[in-house]
Amino acid sequence: MNSETRDNLTLHSAMRIAVGMTVCLLFGATSAQAQYQGQYPPPIQEPPPYQEAYHRDLNSIIPGDEYNGPRPTFGLTGVSHLEQVQDEGLPFPDRPIEVSEYELSQDPWCPPGNDYWHWQLLPTGQIFRTFLASGQESRLAVKIGDLSGFRGTTILDGNLGGRFGVVRFGNDDPFLPQGVQWDVEGSAKVRLDIPNDVDVRSADFRAGTQLTWSYRDAPNHRTRFGYYHLSSHLGDEFLLKNPTYDRLNYSRDVIILGHSVFLSERTRVYGQVGWAFFTTVSQPWELETGFEWAPTQPTGFRGEPFFAIDGRIRQELDWGGAFTVQTGWAWIGDDAGHLLRIGLQYYNGASSQLSFYQKWEQQVGFGIWYDF
Repeated sequence: MNSETRDNLTLHSAMRIAVGMTVCLLFGATSAQAQYQGQYPPPIQEPPPYQEAYHRDLNSIIPGDEYNGPRPTFGLTGVSHLEQVQDEGLPFPDRPIEVSEYELSQDPWCPPGNDYWHWQLLPTGQIFRTFLASGQESRLAVKIGDLSGFRGTTILDGNLGGRFGVVRFGNDDPFLPQGVQWDVEGSAKVRLDIPNDVDVRSADFRAGTQLTWSYRDAPNHRTRFGYYHLSSHLGDEFLLKNPTYDRLNYSRDVIILGHSVFLSERTRVYGQVGWAFFTTVSQPWELETGFEWAPTQPTGFRGEPFFAIDGRIRQELDWGGAFTVQTGWAWIGDDAGHLLRIGLQYYNGASSQLSFYQKWEQQVGFGIWYDF
């Protein structure tokens, strides 16, 4: 079989895999809609009959009188939309009543909160949050530090990419959303050798897609199922200066299944298994687990501390792997679940650049990470 025929077969196989993944994602989203259909009623479009009577009664009251009828609660959590005042009336003093801008902006006749599930295109937030201390996740990040072990030097590791929501059937919470969501991801992880003319030593490329979901009866549990392709390449400058170095064509196509549990609003534990159905150099199985203590709600400009641990083992390393610890300060925006972190990182184990996957290294340095 010549190379052109092999390339055509590989292309056809990739197309079949892509079509199969798309069908699975569409089937999962349709099933999710059927599962949750009817759990949350549609928004009330017309005011109930008592709204007109309510306003008529208020218009007939003079200052100093008491109103004992139903009154709106402006969507306060845990309180019905209309509350019958029984023990005491609602006094109307002989002065203007101050109403907050928040109350004026709310419709007291609509369901409270943001628990209504509906279809959303390009939603904000992640149902299954990216592993904070994992160096293999797609995100925007830069780390600079001292590298010990194989070809030790001062390095800069950059991660250019991210994970983005395409479609969600769920609520509008941008911080810890509930529902079912289809995500896509992509990133390029590059390593620069700073003392050696800032040469590009290597780069790993990753692209994939995921279906993530939460559980209505246990919202602190989150699951993801997906696929990613990863390939690693040596830099041109490195090969020019090391012409005898054995270049590895490291690549893998992996199916992943991960689950995480929020023990509290800030504390999460997780685990994930990956199986590669196509590999070169690498072997099929990988396992990852970790612990995180980090904010999940808006922090304001002051921010909050975070701490994260991640461990990852792989079959091609005889079930060895790498261990990462990060700690520092984190910020979450007021209107979206975007997470910015700065802090220190310690890494020990097999090289995080997979062109050198058999080489041991230790990293101590400073990093900036941004997940959106």
